[in-house]
Formats: sequence, structure tokens, C-alpha cells
Amino acid sequence: MIRSMTGFGRSEYEKDGRHYGIEIKSVNHKYQDISIRSPKFFNRFEDGMRKKIAECIVRGKIDVFVNFENYSNEGSSIHFNVGLAKEYIKELEELARETGIPYEISMMDIAKMPEIFNLKEEGDESIIANELMTALAEALQNFVTMRETEGQKLMEDLQKRIVLIEKYVSEIETYAGTLVEEYRQKLEIRVKELMKSQVVDENRLAQEIVIFSDKSSIEEELTRLKSHISQFHHFLAESSPIGKKFDFLIQEMNREVNTIGSKANCLEITKRVIELKTEIENIREQVQNIE
Repeated sequence: MIRSMTGFGRSEYEKDGRHYGIEIKSVNHKYQDISIRSPKFFNRFEDGMRKKIAECIVRGKIDVFVNFENYSNEGSSIHFNVGLAKEYIKELEELARETGIPYEISMMDIAKMPEIFNLKEEGDESIIANELMTALAEALQNFVTMRETEGQKLMEDLQKRIVLIEKYVSEIETYAGTLVEEYRQKLEIRVKELMKSQVVDENRLAQEIVIFSDKSSIEEELTRLKSHISQFHHFLAESSPIGKKFDFLIQEMNREVNTIGSKANCLEITKRVIELKTEIENIREQVQNIE
């Protein structure tokens, strides 16, 4: 199934007072670019998170936001900075003696002083890691599902456009088959007008027709273009990632259409070439969204 490179997924997971919130969003990017924003304590888990994300996503700029609220004893502890508290007390006693201000201080006063308490993240990392990965797996599933939904819409649009391209190519083939005969008739009339005679050198006329046929022949380009269209249908049936394949194929299709436009000396073919280039450009824009 085709996947879009744009998507969004989120999850909420709670266990024993620990709450995890994860959001994943992505936009178009030529390669895989994963950015994770999480609490400092989760830095040690980032490699595992990146690996899990990379297993599901091949291309795109992916931003991952992790929120963590811990109301349990697991994963964090409070440490009282005894040394710093003693320094505060010592300096306050010295200030009281020098200024004559009565010295009165309680434990609550000390607890309010800066840097006295430190919240340290510690405990059994495996518990936190497993719970985090559970939350991440759910967010990824929701994210991939949205990408696939968007990819289905892209595929439906591409199918409509490739049908139009096939129609224009078929019409060009029809007109191309009559080009040489039309040129022969026009050339014969023109020669008669210039020579003021009803007698035309058939050998010379045949040479000119052969030269014109060689210059204006678009059979090879049409054959390659139809082959590219067949490959396009094949890609539509494949699973992601196929964005780069589509991008290359569209370049080749555009090259053949440009050549047809430059070689075909026919207004009707030129009109179809313009339509082809328009549809190919629309497909190119859509292809940029495919993983």
C-alpha cells in the first residue's frame, strides 16, 4: 500500500502512576530525518526509540514529542543537599552576629532555600523503557494508519491522472499515423504551385517524404512512454517505499513527452503534448508526498 509522507499519530499510556504522552508528526523529506524531544531522563532511551521508528518509517522528516508525568516512586527520588544546607545555616549565623539581628530559623525555612532539594531520575530503567516502548508502539500504529489513509487518497488521484495520460497518448498515436501521408499531399501541392506544372518528380518527392518521416517519427518515444505507463501501474500495486521510484519514472516520462513535442509537426499532437505535460507535472507534485 502506498503511504503518504505526511501524517500524525499520538498515544496516552498510564501505569502505576506513570503517565506517558507521545505525539508523532511528519512532513515531506528526501531522506529519513528523526527528531525526538523528550525529558532529559529519557535521553538514554533515544537510540531504542529511533530504531523502532526507523523500522516503520523509511522517508520523511519525523518529529516525536514525549511527555512524562511520574506520580510513583519508580524512576525518581528526592535528595536533600545536606552540605549546602549547612553552608546556608553557617552564613546566616555569621550574618546574625555581625548585624545583631535575632537568629531564628526553622527546617521549613531551610527547605525553601534554592537548590536544597534535587529531584533525581533513577530506579529500574527497564520498567520505564518497556512502558515507554509500549506507548511509542501505539503512537506509531496510529501514525502509520494515517499515512496509509492519506496514501490511499494519493493513489486514487494518481490512477485518475494516469488514465488521462493513456488517453492522450492513444490520441497522439492516431494523429501520428496520418502525419506522413498528410505531409506528402501538402508537399505535392506546394511543389506543383511553385513549378507551375502538374508534373512532379516522384523520386525527389519520395526522398523528401523519407527525410520528413525520419525527422518526425515518434514511434520510439511512444513505445517508451507506453512502457513507462505500464511501469507506473505496476508501482501503484507495490507497497511503500516507492516514492523515489515514482520520482525517477516521472522524469523519464517527461523526457519522452518533450521529445514528442519537439518532433511532431502537428497542431493536434502539440495540444495533447501540452495536456500530457500538465498531467505529468501534477503527478510530480503528488509523488513528492509519497514515502
